[in-house]
Amino acid sequence: MAEIPVGAKGVATLRVRPEHLANQFKDSILPEVFATPVMVLVMENAALNAVRPYLEPGQSVLGTLVNVRHLAATPVGHMVEAEAVVTKVDGRRLEFTVTARDEREEIGRGTHERMVVDRARIEAKLAAKPAAGR
Repeated sequence: MAEIPVGAKGVATLRVRPEHLANQFKDSILPEVFATPVMVLVMENAALNAVRPYLEPGQSVLGTLVNVRHLAATPVGHMVEAEAVVTKVDGRRLEFTVTARDEREEIGRGTHERMVVDRARIEAKLAAKPAAGR
């Protein structure tokens, strides 16, 4: 793994579509606003984009912790942009600050951690696990 610098930034965007709304994604009783799990997905993608240039072939980064607040509602049709900034590198463990904005305001903020992993090793572990229900 190449050295990942503190301060490395990544961005990810998503146009909010009906399937990203809380009332479609989780439960129809919820209002027609951008779902928190989808906001987290965009934040995680921003974190991946921040470190992608530093990964060696066969490496990836898996999320291990998410701590975010969803601050404002976003309706369908709006563009959401998330940014992640590397704040700490501790061996294979990476820490980020993450934010998300729509076209009007900041909609989310928090912290996120990811772990650098060897894909072949993870895939071998998964292949060794029996399927559920067997």
